Amino acid sequence: MPKAVPFWIPSRTLVREANEVIPLLPVKLDIRREEPQLTMSSVKQRLMLRLVNIWPPIAGAGIRVRWGADMKSADVEMKLRAWNQNFVGTHYGGSLYSMTDPFYMLMLMSNLGSGYIVWDKAANIRFRKPGKGRVRAEFRLTDAQLDDIREQLKTLPKYEPTFTVEVKDEAGDVVAEVQKVLHIRKK
Repeated sequence: MPKAVPFWIPSRTLVREANEVIPLLPVKLDIRREEPQLTMSSVKQRLMLRLVNIWPPIAGAGIRVRWGADMKSADVEMKLRAWNQNFVGTHYGGSLYSMTDPFYMLMLMSNLGSGYIVWDKAANIRFRKPGKGRVRAEFRLTDAQLDDIREQLKTLPKYEPTFTVEVKDEAGDVVAEVQKVLHIRKK
């Protein structure tokens, strides 16, 4: 016969005998997971990385972000929905751009650390074909790129590299190409 469940045991469990706790639902009790080490300069920035999927400009467009464990990669995707399509039924251009907006900046801030200032400076988007269905963008930073930035800033007061990202449809065809210019300097 089931006994009363003590207050310290989750409510989705059943206690049959003393010292026997049986989960009623397949619940993982230890929800801790190893988080990547972030070196961003503020708590606000670290929190934003965790909550980026519910940040209004991202969530409002229906964009979904998955970060790589080392913060050197991000996979971003967006399904075609009624709220992110234009008059002719394809992806709205502003939503396609939103898919590419903050990610290189956030990745660089995380990987370079608090001794650097990183800003998005300019962007250029070129639409290649109408986007329909699910679209995807992949962001990748290499150790060589990070080393080059650090090396450039040893002699220059600022460095403004250009990163290119392609937004592709489910068939792998390029829907849009975005070039991002970032402003990076030491503090």
